[in-house]
Amino acid sequence: MRTGDFERAWAINDRDLAVLCRLGPEKHTGPRHLQRIWRGEDLRDKRVLVRCYHGLGDTIQFVRFMPALRAVAREVTLWCQPELLPLLERANGVDRAMPLHDGTPDAEFDVDIEIMEVPHAIRAGKGSIAIRKPYLTLPERDGGTICRSGEGLTVGLVWEVGDWDKRRAIPAGLLRRLNGDGVNLYSLQRGPAAAQAAEIGAADISTPDIATLGRTIKQLDMVVCVDTIVAHLAGALGCEAWVLLHSDCDWRWPAFGNRTLWYPSLRLFRQSAPGDWSSVLREVRLALLEQVRAKDQDELADHPA
Repeated sequence: MRTGDFERAWAINDRDLAVLCRLGPEKHTGPRHLQRIWRGEDLRDKRVLVRCYHGLGDTIQFVRFMPALRAVAREVTLWCQPELLPLLERANGVDRAMPLHDGTPDAEFDVDIEIMEVPHAIRAGKGSIAIRKPYLTLPERDGGTICRSGEGLTVGLVWEVGDWDKRRAIPAGLLRRLNGDGVNLYSLQRGPAAAQAAEIGAADISTPDIATLGRTIKQLDMVVCVDTIVAHLAGALGCEAWVLLHSDCDWRWPAFGNRTLWYPSLRLFRQSAPGDWSSVLREVRLALLEQVRAKDQDELADHPA
């Protein structure tokens, strides 16, 4: 999947799924992490319950497959993280979205499948992955605009991650070097790390509400972030974001290059050596200055003296 050879990926998954079906417990029995695994059931003309048991970013990335699933299924119910409901209940291919919990889903269904298994089940190819336009929209809501600190480039920042793979995180103090010279920094960081915004010199505009976060991202010129939900949200909304990756990044990002099949509006910056964020931030700093110059030239062209 990292290299885009999806046909080979599904063949490997078929092999592994056959072993699970032969040796694992029956579906809906045994350990919880095996109870809900799709076992190869035919999804055609079925009422399909899609479970979102992974991270918020995973759900946003894989909800792109709901229209293709709905093209074969009779009905698609998305059982997703509550904070994503305002976005995903509007997603194409979703008949109904409801909040995920530890109990029994309040829905009638014939087949259940985890959302990250859907591309395997529908034999997704590059055409359903390389979506060239935004595939999520935001609910309408009145709201203020970001207070811009004079002229320049408005850049949202995210530097901390959840407990899974802390190599993705960047020490907040290193981001201070991105400030100034026409670059105005705004913190989108959520959780306890949001308190570090002052250390960077960034205005704190963070919000726990995903829909409001999306509207904020759309107001900014761009986002610079680590590999976390904000990267996926920006990509799904078609907003420009630069994603900073550690040297052994997750499979969903290509091993080389600065673009990804999954999100055409994202640009990738990666470590050349494990733990070396300094060189990454130098590269980002230079690229930001290029953006500032380009924006200044555009404004001069629009408003000549």
